[in-house]
Amino acid sequence: MYNSPNSGMSSISDGTSNGSDSKKLRVEDRVGDAPPSRVLHIRKLPNEVSETEVIALGLPFGKVTNILTLKGKNQAFLELSTEEAAITMVNYYSAVTPHVRNVPVFIQYSNHKELKTDNANQSTPSSGSSDGTLTSPSSPVLRIIIDNMFYPVTLDVLQQIFSKFGTVMKIITFTKNNQFQALLQYNDAGSAQQAKVALDGQNIYNACCTLRIDYSKLVNLNVKYNNDKSRDYTRPELPAGDGQPAVDPSMAAAFSKDSNSLLGKIPGALSPLSAAAAAAAAAGRVALSGHSGNSGVLLVSNLNEEVSHSFRVYGDVQRVKILYNKKDSALIQMADLNQAQLAMSHLNGQKMYSKIIRVTMSKHQTVQLPRDGLDDQGLTKDFTNSPLHRFKKPGSKNFQNIFPPSATLHLSNIPQDITEDDLRVLFTNSGGTVKAFKFFQDRKMALIQLSTVEEAIQCLIDLHNYNMGDNHHLRVSFSKSTI
Repeated sequence: MYNSPNSGMSSISDGTSNGSDSKKLRVEDRVGDAPPSRVLHIRKLPNEVSETEVIALGLPFGKVTNILTLKGKNQAFLELSTEEAAITMVNYYSAVTPHVRNVPVFIQYSNHKELKTDNANQSTPSSGSSDGTLTSPSSPVLRIIIDNMFYPVTLDVLQQIFSKFGTVMKIITFTKNNQFQALLQYNDAGSAQQAKVALDGQNIYNACCTLRIDYSKLVNLNVKYNNDKSRDYTRPELPAGDGQPAVDPSMAAAFSKDSNSLLGKIPGALSPLSAAAAAAAAAGRVALSGHSGNSGVLLVSNLNEEVSHSFRVYGDVQRVKILYNKKDSALIQMADLNQAQLAMSHLNGQKMYSKIIRVTMSKHQTVQLPRDGLDDQGLTKDFTNSPLHRFKKPGSKNFQNIFPPSATLHLSNIPQDITEDDLRVLFTNSGGTVKAFKFFQDRKMALIQLSTVEEAIQCLIDLHNYNMGDNHHLRVSFSKSTI
């Protein structure tokens, strides 16, 4: 139970007040004015409040079936599925003052018995019957598009997020127009509507992987296979299909045990740590359990001293500490949890300098710098103020170049006077066998294909931030393209 939802969600209110504060009495003074109803009137909401934050007030008490926000009046109507849930909510908040963005808000029964929604998704209070009738889009199927998909989003991640709002029956994922999309079917249209209201426009991870949700024209999905692209949760006996990985029973068990990991709380709702852990687990690189760390510090073993450079592809490395008694292991502190989870999911198990590296979350909250005057033999390095961080700026284009290790590398920031032969020689001298090369039209960027992923990793470690002259530092990242 919680009553202090976080801020940072999308704006709904236009931020103006209607000046009727004198009419807004405390909730305990007004509760008796209207008989119990499953529609609740919420007042004195802060400016710029989102629907998600209002819904968060009701979720602990039961299913939220509709919402109406009054623009400019700092008010909202919230409809719960049953009158009992509404009574419980009002009674609870009579004793514990609810807060939104640290501002106390007031809740009372509405004179309206239900909220009706027309096809334009605009709600209006209605004093109609209290039988739970809701005029809403009839399809239980949602079409989901993921914008700014800089981190991996899997079918299992979607199931975890959307199951908070009802029983998810089926999911089909696909790529269309170079965008990751999904069709998701609930067992009823009401759950689909509630999920759309709560999740449309929200980010799965901080500042990226934005959900765009519409109702599908389909009313039923036909799923033939259970694999990492499609799933029918009502028919676990379905085959995996040709060439598609089957669902690992232990993985399915891990997800079912942790069904609230992504949306244990709304908002703050889509927990980056749990989401990235789920994505990594679905990618098969790490186990879902055991992610007890809540910092951005990784423990990396079996490494060469320079391997930390490969972590810069997935985030901004802040500090690195080689362990005194185990020189092939290090603590690597990333800028945040998202980056640490992402680096772990992509780099754990990769071969670097002929050794398989192991990456896990560390229990340390931070990498400590040596105390003044203490010589730690150069084992601790601080990169906090490095000018070469890729991801400092929110929404940076570098987020779009985050991919798993591959034999093809993306090069950028190439000086105008550098030729293809210059770059081929540079990568050959770093131990790579160049299989193919292609300049982009402006010649400031290029793709270079090595013979193996291990070679590409080694070249990236050696040559990312390589000074090409005149302070032009070559930028190297993994590419999803082939030449």
